[in-house]
Amino acid sequence: MAKRTYVRLQKMLADCGVASRRKSEELIRAGSVKVNGVVAQIGDKVDPYKDKVMVNGRRVTANAKPKYRYIMLNKPRGYVTTMSDERGRKCVAELVADVEERVYPVGRLDRDSEGLLLFTNDGDFANRIMHPKKDIYKVYRVTVRPAVTDEMIAQFEDGMMLDGRKTAPAEVRVISRQEGRVVLEILLREGRNRQIRRMCEMLGLEVARLRRIAIGGVKLGMLKKGDWRDLSADELKKLMADPNPSRHIQ
Repeated sequence: MAKRTYVRLQKMLADCGVASRRKSEELIRAGSVKVNGVVAQIGDKVDPYKDKVMVNGRRVTANAKPKYRYIMLNKPRGYVTTMSDERGRKCVAELVADVEERVYPVGRLDRDSEGLLLFTNDGDFANRIMHPKKDIYKVYRVTVRPAVTDEMIAQFEDGMMLDGRKTAPAEVRVISRQEGRVVLEILLREGRNRQIRRMCEMLGLEVARLRRIAIGGVKLGMLKKGDWRDLSADELKKLMADPNPSRHIQ
C-alpha cells in the first residue's frame, strides 16, 4: 500500500490556488472548510490526493503537477483586492477572470489605490512575498496636498508611531513640486494597513493619488490600467533573491 503524504490544510489550500496561507487560515477559522465531511480546525493535516476537502461547499482538488502562474496586474482605482465581495463592489478577480488557473492576489491595495498587484497560485511564493522578515520593499508614487516640508520627509524616514508601534524607516524622494501639490516617491519595507495614507494624515497631508510602481525590483512599467501579464523568469528571480538593504530609490 502506498504511503500517504500529509500536509497542513492551509498549505494544501494555498497550493491549490484557493487563497494565500493566511487567508486560508481565516477560512478555516470561519468554519468554511470541511475535510471528509467534518468542519476543519487550525492545525489539521490532509492528504491532498486522498482526503475530500470542501471550501464553501466546493470541492478542492490537488493536481499531481500544479502549473504555477505568477502575474502582475495594473490595478485601477475603484476595485477591492478580494476575489469576491458580499457588498457587490468591483473586485480584482474580474480583471484576471481570463487566467486559466485559479490565482489570488499577493498582498493588497486599498480600493482608492492603484498600480502593481501580484497574483499567483503558488502558496510558498505568496508566503515569501508577504512575510515581513523577507524585507521585500515596495515603491509608491504619491501625490499629496498642499505642501511637504523637510521635517515631514524626516518623519517619514525616521519612522512614525502607528497603532502603538513605530514604522520601519522609509525612503522618500521629491519628484516634483507645484503650488499646492507635491509628487513623492516612497519606499516601504513593511505593509501595514493603509500605511502611507495614515502617515500622511498624521502630517496633515491629503493623498490625491497613490500608485504602487514596484515590488522588490519588479517594476510596473508601461502596463495599461486593468491589464495583466505573466512575470518573466528574471522578474521572478528578483523577487526570490535576498534583497539588498542599501538604498533603492535613485
